[in-house]
Amino acid sequence: MYDLSDTIVAVSSPACEKRVIVRITGQGAVDILKQIFTPPISAKRDARYAVRDTSLISGSVRVDDELKIDAKLYLFLAPHSYTGDDVAEIHIYTNPSVTEALIGSLLGNSGEPLRMAGPGEFTARAYLNGKIDLAQAEAVNEIITTSNKFQLDAAEKLLSGRLAETTAAIRASIMDCLSLIEAGLDFSGEDIEFITVAEAVERLAGIKRRLEQLLSASISYESVIDLPAAGIAGAPNAGKSSLLNKLLGRARSIVSDRSKTTRDVLTGELSLRHCRCVLFDCAGLTLAPSNILDELAQQAAVEALKNSSVVVFCIDISKTDHSEDIAIRNLIKCEEMIPVATKSDLLTPDMLAERLVELNKLFAAEFLPISAKTGAGVEVLRERIDRKIIELAPHQLHPEGGLKPSARAGLSPPDNWCGVVLTARHRQAITEAIENVTESANEVKADNDEVAAMVLRAAYQAISTIEQPRFLLSQESSGDEQILDRIFSRFCIGK
Repeated sequence: MYDLSDTIVAVSSPACEKRVIVRITGQGAVDILKQIFTPPISAKRDARYAVRDTSLISGSVRVDDELKIDAKLYLFLAPHSYTGDDVAEIHIYTNPSVTEALIGSLLGNSGEPLRMAGPGEFTARAYLNGKIDLAQAEAVNEIITTSNKFQLDAAEKLLSGRLAETTAAIRASIMDCLSLIEAGLDFSGEDIEFITVAEAVERLAGIKRRLEQLLSASISYESVIDLPAAGIAGAPNAGKSSLLNKLLGRARSIVSDRSKTTRDVLTGELSLRHCRCVLFDCAGLTLAPSNILDELAQQAAVEALKNSSVVVFCIDISKTDHSEDIAIRNLIKCEEMIPVATKSDLLTPDMLAERLVELNKLFAAEFLPISAKTGAGVEVLRERIDRKIIELAPHQLHPEGGLKPSARAGLSPPDNWCGVVLTARHRQAITEAIENVTESANEVKADNDEVAAMVLRAAYQAISTIEQPRFLLSQESSGDEQILDRIFSRFCIGK
């Protein structure tokens, strides 16, 4: 497992970003900064380096003896930091070669013990230092890897600590009942009854109901994370927003004759014949964004399309010049694409047929004529999206056709849903607790209070593992330590 005494470093920003974030945490973080960052961070350790708990400092960072580059330093001092140790983030605008040189310089010449961080080690340190619980640590990774609104909502519910609050109340009820049963065992020779059999059984039944409600009112994170996404893409003013509204059956996106009306990625839930998916409309793609807002909108659009299962590629068929559309098509990376020719209502039937032949030949694909205004072709498009998604997820198909009930249930949270989100590990712990509580009630009825207390304590520990592995609860290392390794190994480096 991880050594908390180490000082670690990693690049925490995506490889495609122009801004690079080098993150350092550990006892030696500030001493390392004093060697490479200008202006120097001075003063004594007992004065906390003469900076506040959180500071932003503009300056430069020394890559090697001959190269310095402009940088901003975000410094978070223990214990007021993400990991609980001193954390430094160096923000620079540079290329991969310079970044690699900086990391190499830090590892080889810092004068302080420093090593590369492993996957998820920053978040693991936050957990081990008591800054977050295990369920929140899992949520961090889900937020990083999320690709649509429903996944993000689910992960944020985990990160907010809502599950921990719910299980804490249940644990308190279990401990209250357990204390009364064990008190009866301690004073078994006295004429004292701390709790009757009927009262104990009633309390245990109530605890069981709350655990069962937690399961039934929850959404399986695995179901939410697998919710497929379908994106609508194309040049500005290609009819994407109108098509989104038509497919969803409501005005989710602004429709305007002016181009570049949509800047953000707009989403809605689309119910199809065999499944549901997240349908999104993003900013129109352009070959040369005219300003920083257009550039950011295009980056968000390309990233969202890359993570989608299906892309509906829109071309305004009323146009005659498609050179821009050809270039935009090359920007889109996806598994499955459905080409559609929008605004077909603007052409006569003969002209429409002629233009379709030209488009099909130009893009080597069969375009579906669509009119968001009249609805022509919309149902066919819905069927094609449905079929493409089903083809991509054969493991969810029912033998008799359609999605399995388990795959349909909980694909996305209803608007008024107020429960919690559970991972498979959480559900296993709660199921184990339900079984133990049930067995404890049976032992109470059989007048086997000692066995009932033992099993009820097992239920308490099962619930506690949602926030901490079992070996940390008992202060004994065991095979359960592999739980942490499995959880954090799924993270990327730098998180």
